[in-house]
Amino acid sequence: MTAPAPGADGPSPRPRTAQHFSVAPVLDTPEGYVAPGMPGVPVTGYTDTPTPHHRAPRRRTALALTLALLATLLSGLAYGCAPLRAADSLGWLTIAQAGLIALPLGRLGGRNPLLPPLGALLATTALLLGQLTQHLRLLHATTPTPHPLLPQTLTTWRTDLRPLDLAFYTIALIGGFLLTRRSANHT
Repeated sequence: MTAPAPGADGPSPRPRTAQHFSVAPVLDTPEGYVAPGMPGVPVTGYTDTPTPHHRAPRRRTALALTLALLATLLSGLAYGCAPLRAADSLGWLTIAQAGLIALPLGRLGGRNPLLPPLGALLATTALLLGQLTQHLRLLHATTPTPHPLLPQTLTTWRTDLRPLDLAFYTIALIGGFLLTRRSANHT
């Protein structure tokens, strides 16, 4: 049996030492008090300005574009300078090219909405540059006489295009777009 609350039916006949608290004691709360976290309570301690150690990352779009262009040139030349006997299996390297281009665009450029389409365009350009470099090397190896190689390179590239190459260009477009967007979201 529990002791009645003070003032309910008068003083309890039990001694004070035998009283136990099986019912929570009544707290002295002011009228109109609302517990923290309840709806309607103003939030205290929140500031909209970032604190010095939680500063928003600075976006360096010009540096991102410069590094992405450099990655386009280097990955295209690396693709084109691969051994000629491996030319048929190199198309899958376009995913690596797209990743190398997307990394600086997303990490340094941030969530700029123009960067994912630019990443897709640069990844496709790197693949084109690599294929043109391969055809230029092949023409240079077969015709040692010096004459204008660029028109011949473009002609042989156009005649050598296969449906699988279209798949690789599609992979470059989609991979460049998605990888740039994904690396921007993980900053």
